[in-house]
Amino acid sequence: MPRSSQLLHPQREPAPLRPAATVLLLRDGTRGLEVLMTRRSATASFAPGAYVFPGGGIDPADAASHDLAERRPGQPAQQLTQAIAAIRESFEELGVLLARHADGRAVDARDIAALDRTQPLAPQCAARGLRLAADGVHLLAHWITDRDLPRRFDVPFLVARMPEGQTPVADDREQFEPVWVRPADALARHQAGQFFMIFPTIRTLERLQTYADVDALLQACAATEQPLWTSCPRAGLLAGREARYMEHELPYGELALVCPDGQMLHALDWQSERPVPLLRNVQRLTAPNPGVMTGPGTNSYLVGDPRTGYIAIDPGPADTAHLERLWRAAGGDIRLIVCTHSHPDHAPGARPLQAMFQPQPPVLGLPSAPTARENSRFQPDRSLQDQELLSLAGQGLDADLTHQLLVLHTPGHAANHLCLVLLEDGLLFSGDHILNGSTTVIDPPDGDMNAYLDALDRLRQTCEDHGVGYILPAHGHVIGGPGGEAAAAIAQLKAHRLAREAKIRRAMQARPDGTPDDWVALAYDDVPPRMWPVAKRSLLAHVARIESDPA
Repeated sequence: MPRSSQLLHPQREPAPLRPAATVLLLRDGTRGLEVLMTRRSATASFAPGAYVFPGGGIDPADAASHDLAERRPGQPAQQLTQAIAAIRESFEELGVLLARHADGRAVDARDIAALDRTQPLAPQCAARGLRLAADGVHLLAHWITDRDLPRRFDVPFLVARMPEGQTPVADDREQFEPVWVRPADALARHQAGQFFMIFPTIRTLERLQTYADVDALLQACAATEQPLWTSCPRAGLLAGREARYMEHELPYGELALVCPDGQMLHALDWQSERPVPLLRNVQRLTAPNPGVMTGPGTNSYLVGDPRTGYIAIDPGPADTAHLERLWRAAGGDIRLIVCTHSHPDHAPGARPLQAMFQPQPPVLGLPSAPTARENSRFQPDRSLQDQELLSLAGQGLDADLTHQLLVLHTPGHAANHLCLVLLEDGLLFSGDHILNGSTTVIDPPDGDMNAYLDALDRLRQTCEDHGVGYILPAHGHVIGGPGGEAAAAIAQLKAHRLAREAKIRRAMQARPDGTPDDWVALAYDDVPPRMWPVAKRSLLAHVARIESDPA
């Protein structure tokens, strides 16, 4: 975890969570699955005017009504309470009641007409011998309201089939205009500005599009009593406007690092004109070299502060304007220049940057191997040793202030690749070994798949040993979070590589006399063909690994 002294924004406690429950009532329409939605009051304290699924806060009476509810084997008590709350809310807001008579008959319109929607539901059901059909209510997802909002809820999103013979009627106090809508249609209307929805509703509808009918969705939920996904989104600024992201989306880790308590202050736009502060002691400046292989550009990092001086990591291409911006961002006080490897978008700027200082800071890294391509030749002033520590320290009253980078040799993407761990703040500078949004290219002979996978294992263990929560790649946003997400991301990356290797192995078995071009078409059929020439490089690295261990 980063030191609190290095956070950019004062720590604060997000608003407390309130337990609530939401239910998606579903039916099969002529064009596929449909969900019941209503419009919230324009004066509502939360999401006014938004189209939502029925639901609301969980009352103590919901937990006290278990004896009135039908329960699935294995349905946890907490989920039973949530299901009861959702049933009650759908009745109060829409007059829809998921309940049965003692003999198993579903309630009908006459039963509902005999009930008072403004009075507590449980006593009325008990008086009429009705049982709440909580066994037909399944857990879909778990949403936790964003940290930046003043009202926050801990909400299971539940799903149930709409009872036959019932018609939703809004209470016209909290909810208005009940409507059956296909997820795709709701999303299209929202995009056109005609159907306002909040972020969790949008993302939930996006997931629902993948299910052909109600049975398919209920079967997916019934397979486990766990949510299909859990999310507490984070918000940043994109083109000056609010933008929210779930945990699997590319900017999420960066927002967790820069604004851990949910402050909506961090701009996510890629630009090359100004350094982007990530912590008080870490700045990122992205070189103006965007492209297919570099994404938004090469990230150069400055570690340190005015009291300690700075270490520059990956100065990037020999772009004069970019190097001058690095110089200015460091206040002309760069003590060391480190290159993670010798590729032409990482190391060529090292010598021009060094020449801007007097005395000149040393250029550190690993010399390129004989296998490196001609445009990747590199010779540092000094080779860094594996496990070496690079340190910056303050003076006088600031003598206790340190920034220590642990050097790790990580061949694979390049023979001379290394990574760095900022020990005090739990940050891994991963160079090209780990990227955000794509997998790195392993290009033999300088690239080696066995070495790459071994280095991934080492980096994962390092994250666990040193409490590393965040990965700062050379291309793309920060990856990770405060709960072990960095190690999990590395494990997921390795699993992806091995899954790709399994596809390559199957392609080779299907076409034993085929060429690498033939195998690429089979093994990378989920990748646009325009990317196959790049994918072929990594395929060759996998092929070499497979042939060295054909089992």
